[in-house]
Amino acid sequence: QKLAAECQSAGYAGTLIPYKCDLSNEEEILSMFSAIKTLHQGVDVCINNAGLARPEPLLSGRTEGWRTMIDVNVMAVSICTREAYQSMKERNIDDGHIININSMNGHSVVPQSVVHFYSATKYAVTALTEGLRQELREAKTHIRATCISPGLVETGFAFKLHDNDPERAAATYESIRCLKAEDMANAVIYVLSAPPHVQIGDIQMRPTEQIS
Repeated sequence: QKLAAECQSAGYAGTLIPYKCDLSNEEEILSMFSAIKTLHQGVDVCINNAGLARPEPLLSGRTEGWRTMIDVNVMAVSICTREAYQSMKERNIDDGHIININSMNGHSVVPQSVVHFYSATKYAVTALTEGLRQELREAKTHIRATCISPGLVETGFAFKLHDNDPERAAATYESIRCLKAEDMANAVIYVLSAPPHVQIGDIQMRPTEQIS
């Protein structure tokens, strides 16, 4: 709601409409899509941006943390993708777009035990996006599917990962000049602005100073 007010006061075109939804809860996701259908007819572009990491290594991690990552990073992406496609199909939208915000961790496993399970969920997003592209072709639509895989972006992500150590979280973003939210938005705009015959499969982007 705060962000919506900021956008309005800044005079941006369009309207940001906030909707409270726990993406680990399928009923709330379905309720959100139902509200979108009622208020705005449906979805033409779906950007699956929600994701989180919990510090749960493979050898000692808690099942609860693993399950949370699966629910948000994999299941929610899949449910939202399905519902967005059904919305497009109902209205004969043939030029829609589904964009999954992935991660460089979905392409390589870094030697940091606290993100190994998170990396597995992002590898799943890589596979899901390619599977989605193939199914959209089989359905003979021109709806496109894209991954955007960033490295370190300055967000609240590290504060969720290291929620018991805010100093460590803050240090994550101080070691190098990180990507910004605006860089991600520009990548999304680039993907959406590609001509209809061009499907961008995956954008991999890192801060210039990032090593891994």
